[in-house]
Amino acid sequence: MNESYVFYPTPPRSLTTTVTTSPAGLRVSDSVGTLARLTVGSKTVTVRGPVRTFTEQKRPFVDSFERVRTGVGWGQSPGGGNYSQSGAIEQYDTDGSSGRIHLATTNSSRHTTLLDDLTDVNATAVVSVSAQPAGAAASVGLSIGYTSTSDANRARLIFTSTGAVQLVLEKEVAGTVTALGAATEVGTGFVAGDRWRIRAQRSGTTLRCRAWKDGTAEPATWLHSVTDPANPTGRVGIRGLASTGNTAIPFDVVVDEIAVESGKWPSPPTVTHNTWVHILNAPFNGTWTESLANRIRAWAVDSTPDALAYAMMYVTGAVSVYDPALSGKRIFGEAQYGPLTADGGRYEASDWNDFIGINWTYASGETRTFPHGNIQVTGAMDCSGFVRQVYGRHMGVPLTYHENFDGLNIPRATKDMGPSGPGIIIQQATGAAPTLTGIAPGDVPFFDADSSDVETGQIDHNGIYLGVDSAGNHRFVNSRKTPNGPTMADLGGTSLLNGAGLYARSLRIIRRF
Repeated sequence: MNESYVFYPTPPRSLTTTVTTSPAGLRVSDSVGTLARLTVGSKTVTVRGPVRTFTEQKRPFVDSFERVRTGVGWGQSPGGGNYSQSGAIEQYDTDGSSGRIHLATTNSSRHTTLLDDLTDVNATAVVSVSAQPAGAAASVGLSIGYTSTSDANRARLIFTSTGAVQLVLEKEVAGTVTALGAATEVGTGFVAGDRWRIRAQRSGTTLRCRAWKDGTAEPATWLHSVTDPANPTGRVGIRGLASTGNTAIPFDVVVDEIAVESGKWPSPPTVTHNTWVHILNAPFNGTWTESLANRIRAWAVDSTPDALAYAMMYVTGAVSVYDPALSGKRIFGEAQYGPLTADGGRYEASDWNDFIGINWTYASGETRTFPHGNIQVTGAMDCSGFVRQVYGRHMGVPLTYHENFDGLNIPRATKDMGPSGPGIIIQQATGAAPTLTGIAPGDVPFFDADSSDVETGQIDHNGIYLGVDSAGNHRFVNSRKTPNGPTMADLGGTSLLNGAGLYARSLRIIRRF
């Protein structure tokens, strides 16, 4: 589950207030301690409530190589991370339907792996070779637990010069290869281009694998299943090899698909606290009233979704919910970032209404239609679309599009939302990250991140601050291209406001709506 919580017992009765500064506001207390915090100029109120834990696990993905990259590596998978290659990068291409490893020498392994360490994992690959093996075998391995070219577990298909296909389960530790399941024949009559499927799985210390010719039924049983503690954590990837004596070189290892159907990170991100984020009907003006006191009393025992709960309704594993009032359209569930581009990236144009698949007319008179341009399918939100979905559609903060930046509405573009969005700026700096003093769950951080030079001056990314995680780091949830959607995790860059990561370095504004 992405969220769990326990209930706060009874509503507080007697409340006291204390004036705060930097930013100006009120701290509201009861007999237990601080109950709520209000900020002058902001609608956001943080309230003590049920203790919750937010977490996330690995997002399943399928990479069908629908991108063209020549001699520059395999690039970015659609949600699985970025590939890293061993040897010359010119040996790795994608042609729009497959990934290729060019093998020009014998007895020299070539590895391409996804930069994402996993423990338990269930992975598959569809593989072949472009030339009939001659003189000696060619092999293609599906690696799990890869940490280096000398350390990994893998299920390796061997295509022999006689047309036999064998599967071996092996481990490699410090360059020493040990067969955990002996090479066993799984097919005959192989010819160049025949596609075979491999499945490799690790559950605890149990390693399993099987293989079958593409287009036939997957075997119901594992060919090899053993217990071995080696390489318990590491990457998923492909290893290609032409055995000594193979005279068919040069040839290509061809990979039509890599998929991780399930996987776990060794240390999934976890944030636990009792802070809930609610929204007033109007920005707080500094005046404490009995009506406001009653509102906070009610919030203190309210377990209906708040801003943080809504944010987690779009991360990996979130349950899909459909709205009959919108003709059964999906309004919650695991979201993507945007459609694929030709080079394997993601289009940055999906707003909150694109996730649902509806048109929307704003108070300014601007209409956002769906579909439009490259956005032809539902289910995606870019970074600002995600923040607008949470705070606009669900929490009721007014939305605008490209006009009427009045400090009350949420603009469409991140570059406008940062300096001209609703609420107040808590922290800000130019050319460097500001201090995190005073940051609270629900605050919206803004970044100048879309460049190797993080000081270009253009605000281009945002998210929603979740709080301090189990390792003591300041973690936020945000929609990004590499993990392909909203995430609080660290695939393709740590979702942290502190430390040495990209977002910690490129933080520029913290805004409280």
